[in-house]
Amino acid sequence: MQKIKKTYKFAIKTSLYLSIILTLLLSVFLYFTNTLSWIVIPLLLVFWLLSFITIQYRVERFIYRRVKKIYDDLTLLEATTLRNQPITTDMATLTREIDKYAKDKKLEIETLKVREEYRKEFLGNVSHELKTPLFTVQGYLLTLIDGAIEDKKIRTKYLNRANKGVERLIYIVKDLDMITKLEVGDLSLNKESFDIVELIQSVFDLLEMKAAKKKISLTFDMDYSKPIMVFADKERMQQVLTNLIVNSIKYGREKGTTEVSIENLIKNKVIVRVTDNGEGIANEHLKRIFERFYRVDKSGSRKEGGSGLGLSIVKHIIEAHNERIYIESEVDVGSEFSFSLEKAE
Repeated sequence: MQKIKKTYKFAIKTSLYLSIILTLLLSVFLYFTNTLSWIVIPLLLVFWLLSFITIQYRVERFIYRRVKKIYDDLTLLEATTLRNQPITTDMATLTREIDKYAKDKKLEIETLKVREEYRKEFLGNVSHELKTPLFTVQGYLLTLIDGAIEDKKIRTKYLNRANKGVERLIYIVKDLDMITKLEVGDLSLNKESFDIVELIQSVFDLLEMKAAKKKISLTFDMDYSKPIMVFADKERMQQVLTNLIVNSIKYGREKGTTEVSIENLIKNKVIVRVTDNGEGIANEHLKRIFERFYRVDKSGSRKEGGSGLGLSIVKHIIEAHNERIYIESEVDVGSEFSFSLEKAE
């Protein structure tokens, strides 16, 4: 009944008004011609019925054509939610559908704007990271071409420097290639059981000289006398630990400490923590710290080197293992990166 009332309300009222007016006019005419009789009452009903049918049909056709044009226009805009539904001439229903469509499109547009901003920033960062070593290599080569190649000492020195620039380019491209493979799932993991304590110690040994330059101590939080066996890709986990510890050395304070701890998380999980007492990271940067090329230092000095992809690679490797990585940091206090791993059975 509610639907009928909404659909025919206009036609019922309008036909009633017209019928009353026509009946009154006819009654006046019959009165003056002395032929007024009770036949006026059935005529009223006939007038009302004919008016209702005519008005309802015309209004339905009028509204339908215009509403159909709205649907057709929205269909061109890929309004799939409308395209899959029958056309309605109920204005309340149409208004709800259009409103929902507008909200969905607004959300889609906002999402696209965020992605576009991210794309622009990413391309700008890639350009910046690549052009620095490219221009360096080009500068040394042009100097050699201009005549410096005749001097053996300068030639050797500049070729070595150009080679370092090329190595940096290869390093960046390799990291980008790895992230791409991780994102699309093309990089397969070779999971195996291994002792995480032994792996961490091997990373300490590998980075001992680098840490010694800043007099930073690489230590465990306690003496792990027994092996702690985990099930993961050993090579990739070495890369994760190396990137995290290298970062702690880069941004750690001189004569500082980088400490690694391993704790039981739940029955079949452990959590590995890499903690330093370095410069720390402000809260506004924590949400974006794992983005490709995102740097807390916006000065562009790049004094610490690196590709700017290390933490992004870490996050992707951990997530490829279906694990999680966490960060806690406070400026001038230090940072702690932690990630979970599956225990070996």
